[in-house]
This record gives sequence, C-alpha cells and structure tokens, in this order.
Amino acid sequence: MEKLKLIELRKLKGFSQNQIAERLNMDVSNYSRRENGLSKIHIREWENLSKIFEVPLENIYEADDSQVLICKDNATGNNICGTNNIYSVPESLLETQQKYIKKLEDEIAFLKSQMK
Repeated sequence: MEKLKLIELRKLKGFSQNQIAERLNMDVSNYSRRENGLSKIHIREWENLSKIFEVPLENIYEADDSQVLICKDNATGNNICGTNNIYSVPESLLETQQKYIKKLEDEIAFLKSQMK
C-alpha cells in the first residue's frame, strides 16, 4: 500500500527520495520501497520522518496491514499512552476476535446451564 500522505508531503516540502533516504541513513532504494509500501516503515522511522517534515506524527502516519500502537506523551517525549494515540487493527483480526468472544460467551452460558 503506497504511503500517499508521505509522498505528498515529501513533494510539498521539496525533498527528493534521495534526500530523505540520506537523512534516515539508508539508501534510496530502501526508502523507495518503504514509500511505495513494499517494505514496512518502522515506528522510529515514522518518528524521524515527522521531525524531518516538521509535522506531528499523526499527520503523516499511515498504517500497514499489521497492528500498530503509538503512545507518546508530546510534553515530555516519554513513550506512554496519552491523548495522541494512533491505533490500527486489521478488520480480519477484529472479526476473528469477535467470533472468539462469541464462542467464549456461548461456552460460559453452556457451563452455567450445566451447573443448575
């Protein structure tokens, strides 16, 4: 999945892929794969990108297909859960969890009925 916000912001700020890659200490092909969604952008890289572009992380972050939790206290810089959290959970995981919860609820009801 192409990182459209990231691409748009990079172009808006006048950076080339090569310039961003240099600032992230990677070669341009690695950065290009990240921007094009072929490689995962790690949370530290997202944080560095937000600093490079001088924008809050929430403005550029685009989730991959995996679960991501970002907790950061902007006042202190500590990694704790605060008000600026970004959560991304794939729909398939949510559906699986909902089915499992339903199964457990049915099992609890069955066990309760056996105790009477």
